[in-house]
Order: sequence, then structure tokens, then C-alpha cells
Amino acid sequence: MTGTAAAVKAPKEKIKKNSQFLDVMHRLSKNKAAMAGLILILVEIFLAIFADFIIPYDWSAIDILNACSFPSLAHPMGTDELGRDILSRLIYGARFSLSLGIGATVITTLIGTVIGAIVGYYGGTFDNIIMRILDVIQSMPPILFNICIAAALGSGFTNTLIALAIGGIPGAVRLVRASVMSIRKMEYLESADSINCGKMRTIFVHVLPNAISPSIVSATMNVANLILTAASLSFIGLGVQAPTPEWGAMLSASRNYIRNYPYMVLFPGLAIAITVLALNMLGDGLRDALDPKLKD
Repeated sequence: MTGTAAAVKAPKEKIKKNSQFLDVMHRLSKNKAAMAGLILILVEIFLAIFADFIIPYDWSAIDILNACSFPSLAHPMGTDELGRDILSRLIYGARFSLSLGIGATVITTLIGTVIGAIVGYYGGTFDNIIMRILDVIQSMPPILFNICIAAALGSGFTNTLIALAIGGIPGAVRLVRASVMSIRKMEYLESADSINCGKMRTIFVHVLPNAISPSIVSATMNVANLILTAASLSFIGLGVQAPTPEWGAMLSASRNYIRNYPYMVLFPGLAIAITVLALNMLGDGLRDALDPKLKD
């Protein structure tokens, strides 16, 4: 009898979880701005993954005879000071810009979620020590903190990724900690304690699933912020460096030509702006879709 009850209960729980996911996606699909942002991001990811098969020219091919050519049918976005096709470099460069934003956000969210859940659930002296350390880190402006880490580690893709990830951990910890503290005294957690459920199991099975929604929205917004930060670091010479076609590095390399050849700066800048806008629209839509107060 017990086995039959468990067999019946498991599918019901699975159906409930699936229905919650489908409910969120249904509400998200009603938000036209969020769907437009999602489509733009998916298109950019597709272009980045299959860039080798899509780009019309080799992104690193130098053609001095066609250097600084204005946009034309042959080169829709023109060429740079070395005759390299800007469209090809933008498409291929999406790999680096998106990888920095998404990769650093994944690292930040994972580390911040684990630390935030533990300190938020246990509280006490351990919580005070961790939060005071984070207070010291957050006393510095975020961009200055990223610059300090990037300067210490040096330029390059991996070092930039590490610098971006470290800089975002304090905010992720605080967000998850606040969510966990708001639910740690709930009755269902007291029930888990009453049946001798392990602390780590309680945190990661019962607490986090109910506290993760703000982190999902924050992570989406954080990708946009980190793409901007990565571009800023590359622009000042502390991030990904030329000839790698990262969008910030492309802006930095073309800034000396802005007066005579403004298209060299225009297209990388538009790529960054459109990506950040799309991510922000998607983040706003996710926030509304995950907010229980807005359910129909």
C-alpha cells in the first residue's frame, strides 16, 4: 500500500513542477518585449555558435588594399584599419562577449547561491563574518573593483572572466541570503527538521527551490551588466585584447578613427547596446512572470 501511494505521489509532484514551469513560460510568452528580447538573444547565440559557417570572410584576414572601406555590398559594415571585414568580426566576436557575460554570471550565481543559502539559513557568527567581508568588498565601486582585479591578473579572456565573476559574488550572496532568511522559519522547514532531515538537504532541496526566483531574474540582468563591464575593461586595455574581435576591444581599436570613419565605432557599439537592451527586456519579463502577485 505504501509503495502504491509513493508511486502515485511521484507523478503528481512531477506534474505540479511541470505545470509551474509551463505557467511561467505561458505568462512570459504574453510579454511581447520579453519575447523580442529572448528571440534576439537566441539569434545572437546561434550566430556565435555557428560563426565559422556564417561569416562571409575570415575575421582575421588582413586586406590593406581595402582598409577603411565604407559599408558596401561587398562589406555591409565596412572594413577596419587593416581591411578586416567588420561584420565577420562582430559575428565571431559574439562568442567572446556573450561567453564573458554568460560564463561569469554562471560562476557568480553558483558560488553566490551556495554561500548565500548557507549563511542565510544558519545565521549567527558565521553569517556576520561573511557579510562583513562582503561589506568591505562592496565598499568599492563595482567597476573599480573589477579594474583592480583585472589589473592584478592581467589581460586576456580567462583573466577577464575571473575578474568579472569575483566582482559579482557579493551581490549574488546578498540576494540569495535575503530570500533564504525570509523563508527559513516557514512551517514546512520545521516539518523537515522534525523528521531529522539533514541540514544540507533542507537547504538545497527545500529552501533553495523556493528562494531561487530572484536570482534567476538577477542573473539575466547581470549578463547584460557584465557584457558592458567586459567591454569597458577591454576598452581601457585590461580585458580581452586585439586582435581578438571582442566588441569592447573593437571599440578600443577603432576610437582613433571615429572622426573620419565613424562606422568603425558605430557597429560594435550597436551590437553591445542591442544585446544589453534585449537582456534587460528579457529580465523584466522574467521578473513579472515569476512574481506570484501578478498571477492571473
